[in-house]
Amino acid sequence: MSEISETASGFVWQSSPPGSIYDYIRVASFSIGPDGLVEQWSRRAVDLFGVTAEEARGKDPVEAFMPADLRERGHRRVKEILDGKEWTGLVPFRMPGEEQPHGIAEMYVMPSETETGERAALCIVVDVRALRRIETDLAASQAIFGQSPFGFLLFGTDLTVKRANQRFATVFGGSADDHRGRTVHDYLARSEADRMTTALRRVLETGESVTDLQIVGAAPGARDRRHWSINLYRVHSGSGRPIGVAGLGIDVTRRHNAAREAASARRNLALLNEAGARIGNSLDLEATARELLDVAVPGFCDLASVDLYQGLLTGDEAPPGRWGSSHDVGYGAGSAELRRVAFASAVADTPLRTDEGHGPDSGCCGPVPIEVGAVHRYPFNSPCAGALRTGRIRTVPGADGELVQSTLIVPMVAHDTVVGLVQFSRAKGSEPFGERDRALAVELAARAAVCIDNARLYRREHERALILQRSLLPPGDPEAAGLDIACRYLPGTTATEVGGDWFDVIELPGHRTALVIGDVMGRGLRAAVAMGELRTAVRTLAQLDLEPAEVLSHLDEIARGLGAPIGTQQSRTQKSRGPELSEVYLATCVYAVYDPVTRRCTFANAGHLPPVLVEPGEEALLLDVPPGMPLGVGGEPFEEVEVELPEGALLALYTDGLVESRDHPLDEGLSAFRRALTDPARPLEDVCDRVLTSLDTGHGEDDIALLMARIQGLPSEAVGDWRLPREPRSVGRARELARTQLKAWDLEPLVDTVELLVSELVTNALRYGEGEIRLRLLRDRTLVCEVWDAGLVQPRRRRARDTDEGGRGLQLVGLLSSSWGSRRTPRGKTVWFELALPDGEGTAEPTVEQLLSMF
Repeated sequence: MSEISETASGFVWQSSPPGSIYDYIRVASFSIGPDGLVEQWSRRAVDLFGVTAEEARGKDPVEAFMPADLRERGHRRVKEILDGKEWTGLVPFRMPGEEQPHGIAEMYVMPSETETGERAALCIVVDVRALRRIETDLAASQAIFGQSPFGFLLFGTDLTVKRANQRFATVFGGSADDHRGRTVHDYLARSEADRMTTALRRVLETGESVTDLQIVGAAPGARDRRHWSINLYRVHSGSGRPIGVAGLGIDVTRRHNAAREAASARRNLALLNEAGARIGNSLDLEATARELLDVAVPGFCDLASVDLYQGLLTGDEAPPGRWGSSHDVGYGAGSAELRRVAFASAVADTPLRTDEGHGPDSGCCGPVPIEVGAVHRYPFNSPCAGALRTGRIRTVPGADGELVQSTLIVPMVAHDTVVGLVQFSRAKGSEPFGERDRALAVELAARAAVCIDNARLYRREHERALILQRSLLPPGDPEAAGLDIACRYLPGTTATEVGGDWFDVIELPGHRTALVIGDVMGRGLRAAVAMGELRTAVRTLAQLDLEPAEVLSHLDEIARGLGAPIGTQQSRTQKSRGPELSEVYLATCVYAVYDPVTRRCTFANAGHLPPVLVEPGEEALLLDVPPGMPLGVGGEPFEEVEVELPEGALLALYTDGLVESRDHPLDEGLSAFRRALTDPARPLEDVCDRVLTSLDTGHGEDDIALLMARIQGLPSEAVGDWRLPREPRSVGRARELARTQLKAWDLEPLVDTVELLVSELVTNALRYGEGEIRLRLLRDRTLVCEVWDAGLVQPRRRRARDTDEGGRGLQLVGLLSSSWGSRRTPRGKTVWFELALPDGEGTAEPTVEQLLSMF
């Protein structure tokens, strides 16, 4: 077909591309001559009726194509047409050779004239089925395009709108026809319009459809941002020629918001899960605050800070009470001193700035940054102080010209007490905080607050246990006769609980010394209390001058008694559940008694690590002391081992924290400990320092106790030792020997007292004792006098009656000496007394009243 286009020179004929409406309608034509027979037959008629032109020309169309029952009417119509009348109507037709109608044609018959002036007719025929099909297609197209609940656009090849449906016009205003000729730039911002244009060109050029193209914009006159999902596909004519691009737009704002809410919920759950895993891993207040910010930034906010009450950090107790709307809570009335303990930022390294002043000199004249570690206070009427007072979250918008868009001020509440404040801020350009974010902020702050409060409680218990433990350790540098002593105690770090390690140096009669080291199994305040009980018990048993194995046996019974049933203080509920046991205490201990006269040391071990001995010029070795069972187990006796220690030897007692940790096993730690003691000739304090620096003592997993002693026996000239026969004259002999020895030691001021007291003890040994008598004087920091005999009956001090001639000897000994006592020996007993040297703090002379009180 051809079409006419208008140019500057007039009308010209052009070839029309296929795919016009006539290709769909398929119009056929033929002509009828004056005789009523077919003269011309078009090609479309051939296609419509299935009859060639040669077969149709010269035939009567009524007889050839109409059913028999309609032919009479058909002849009348043809006659009327040839008489000059027009006619339009529906005509059933049949194919030649068939009796039944084949179809219905819509026919338009127009009268015409031949060259000779005779009447003829021109017939135009359209297959009604093709028309009905076109009508159906148009109706369907209109239903889809016009009645669609989605926005529908048809873009031409020039990417302008050729047609828009009513739904699109409802959203963007005007009628559907008003949008003809517009482009996407009339509806969208430039960046989004450019994306849409690029997609349209690609679809038009390639024919590849685009699905779910996300476009963001706003309808005319609306401020809220809408999200659309755009689907594009190329549209073709009936012959397949591209004639444009169809676009279907669906408003997915709700779906986008729901997806965003779901993503936010998933993010919040992930944050809470991460918070549960990361917050509270340490028992340090500042570390817990930093762990909170590590979770929140940048996953939840862009900037964050944590303030804790200064009183909490310094160990003050939180005041009791619950927070409410009418009274203050926490460590102050909202304006108490706080310390900035943590700050984190994903957008800047500068401290968080707020809309309120801080400190005594800042006033309230503008935002002031707070450095980490700074102690500050919030003004009473500020939002931060209000949040601290009420315990409720507050939202503060950012000021113009600042980085922060908005801030959530969240009090940290644990057990109805506010312990601090956390601020979450989002920078401008980030998504604003929503209600879900507020709830998450409260949950994060609450979790951190509980961990911080637990850390505070733990630190308080840790400090109390540490104070208790240190108060029970020997004060200063312990002193002992014949020993040079050095000791070290390192508590576990604040990340671990205090253990039950202890050591002690106890002076025994006869200038002997008990060296003790032990470790209560378990940690915390209860272990420290158990350690104190056992240490006190050791000191008490040591004063009884029992053998080391006996001391451990009594300690074992005491340790088992500490884990006895409570019973007496049970409530009815507890009784219904049966007896409740307190914690069972188990402990290890080494108890050693050193005699400086003989330089012999007797050891007994209750499950503890063996002592280490370093002899001059030799390698360190572990003493073969039977380990025995730990205290509290019971049922097994303890063995003793006596070892002679050479002059200058080094003896080391220690706890397992020194030689064992997660990083190395016990055997490696013991080997390293022995190597660190290879030079025992150095000063003892230097040896201790070398041990602690050589071994891995910084792990802080357990307490460390180290007790070291260098052997320095009493010289022979400091000892006077005599044996006396069992006869009355031995009393005088004892006085003479004591007087001579004291003069040799330049202790003449003590001669009279010593002679008197020695006479009393030797007389008692003759009167109440058995066997040979032995007298021994020891001079060290004090003077000790010992009288031995084979009798087993221990002397007992009593008050003599006025009529008694005797019984006042031990009273006299008690008055004139610094201390006195008696102890059993393997072959009898020893009665002793001790006097201070004249150059020391001498014993005051007894008053007349004290002397008369004996009579």
